[in-house]
Amino acid sequence: MAVSTIIKELLENGVHFGHLSKHWNPKMGKFIFGKKKNIYIIDLEKTAAKLEEAKNFIAQIVSEGGKILFVSTKPHLKELIEELAISCSMPYMVEKWVGGLLTNFSTIKTRINKYKDLLKKRESGEFDKLPSKMVVRLNRELRRMEKSYRGIISLEEIPRCLYIIDPKKEISAVKEANKLNIPIVALIDTDGDPQVIDYPIPGNDDAIKSVRFITEIIVSVIKEKAKIVEKPIDKTELSKKESSEKEPDLDKYKDLLEEEIIEDKSTKSLPKKKMRSKKFE
Repeated sequence: MAVSTIIKELLENGVHFGHLSKHWNPKMGKFIFGKKKNIYIIDLEKTAAKLEEAKNFIAQIVSEGGKILFVSTKPHLKELIEELAISCSMPYMVEKWVGGLLTNFSTIKTRINKYKDLLKKRESGEFDKLPSKMVVRLNRELRRMEKSYRGIISLEEIPRCLYIIDPKKEISAVKEANKLNIPIVALIDTDGDPQVIDYPIPGNDDAIKSVRFITEIIVSVIKEKAKIVEKPIDKTELSKKESSEKEPDLDKYKDLLEEEIIEDKSTKSLPKKKMRSKKFE
């Protein structure tokens, strides 16, 4: 895509609109073109250049078979990010960040496996053999777990990269990724800190139109480079009921109802990357 074309499209999608000047981060100064009516205007030439860098990096990760975790917990963006992540078969987190997802992955993976196990038991009809009170409790637990784990149910290992909308909002994800040196690609507005992001894409990270435009470009790169081979769901296995009429062992459900998520408390301080940034004049 020609530079003039992408800049025109960035402009049409409102990517250039930053925050009010009183809410800016001086470290974003090098990406700011100017100010209009107390709103910073982002330099779209620099956005285009950074977007190209991010695309090349994403292409490399996906070509190597790596997973990219989409992260955006802003209420008005949840549905959009979930839809786009699913469209390219990538994991996503659109509800409250699960503490320790990266830094305590083995613990979280255990919880994900239990969520999958509960789903399988419900689909197989095993819940039908349980007391009604137990079923109510299990369904309540499933709804809670679904909120946290539905987007990462297929995540078998720590993702190779995070794609974040508004890293200032998703500070917990940024801290964990920085601690483990997991690269971050992020759409970042004029109030963010680009020094903690490996591939910052300066742009409007609030407006749905802007976020959709940038994210669809990222998704198109993933689709182009990924060799997505979906494992078909064995519906026969899921729907198959136990032939035995024995009463189910209720004790095996107790740990599913009583365990709590273990959050990593060691991510309170955000590591700083040694980079110098020009102040906006």
